[in-house]
This record gives sequence, C-alpha cells and structure tokens, in this order.
Amino acid sequence: MSDGTERDGQAELTALQAALAAEHAAVYGYGVVGGRIDEHRRSEARAAYDAHRARRDTLVRAVRDLGGAPVAASAGYALPFPVGDGGSAARLAARLEEGVAAVYSDLVRATSGARRSDAAGALREAAVRAVRWSGESVAFPGLAERSAGQAGAAGTTPPASAPASR
Repeated sequence: MSDGTERDGQAELTALQAALAAEHAAVYGYGVVGGRIDEHRRSEARAAYDAHRARRDTLVRAVRDLGGAPVAASAGYALPFPVGDGGSAARLAARLEEGVAAVYSDLVRATSGARRSDAAGALREAAVRAVRWSGESVAFPGLAERSAGQAGAAGTTPPASAPASR
C-alpha cells in the first residue's frame, strides 16, 4: 500500500470508529428516551433504537473488516440536560440524531463506493428522525452541527451524550 492509500484507509477506519462510538451513545440515549417518551411516540422511539442497534452492528463488522478493533461502548453516558418527561425525551432524541448525522457526514467524506452510499443513507435517516423529533430542519444535516460547535470531541460522541466519569 502506498502512503496515500494507507492514510485513506486510516481516515476511513477513524471515521468508522467515530460513527460506531456515536451509535453506541445513541443506543444508550434511546434507552433513556424510551423510558420517558409519551406513549403515542413510544413506537417511534423503539424503531429508532432498533435502527441504531442495527447500524452499530454493521459498523462493528466494517471496523473488523478493515483490521481494526471496534471501539467499545462506555458503561454510561452523561446527558446534556435532565430528561424527566416526554418533552425532554423528544429533545434528547433530536440531539442524538443530530450528533449521529454529524459523524455520518464525516464518514461520507472519508469513504467511497458502497460504504459511502451506506453512510449517506445513515446520514439521511438520522436527519429525517431529527426533524421528526424536533420539528425543525437544517439545509445541510450533519454540517450545521459541526459549524455550531455542538459535536463531541473529534466527532466521536453525539452532542447529547458524553462519556460519564466512572
């Protein structure tokens, strides 16, 4: 492999790991959302939870395919605000999706071919879910979160969840 190809492979692996970390946090966050969301939105929260688990599992395989050791989920994540009712649960869900969209934006940039197409699909799905939860949209999902400085350090954690101290 040439230096350029190695760098491209490393950038792809780094972006995959960041997306995996974001999916771990989203799965955790949707556990909180599911416990607080209003009954009429519970199936929507469950569908999002299932989608993030499936994406997480796909990313684990992709990281292994590139010879990496998949980043593990943290034991817990700090929430950006108290989640005590359905309204705050919906806000958390929107923040989770915005954070996931941001890291998938990075993954789109770092990949090509089928993996890039999959990342673009994940970005689109997260953006649609964010709009459903918040009722608001942005022109370029995944990029607005970056420019507003809401993304976690190095884009590894959605802004709604940061690793909790142990």
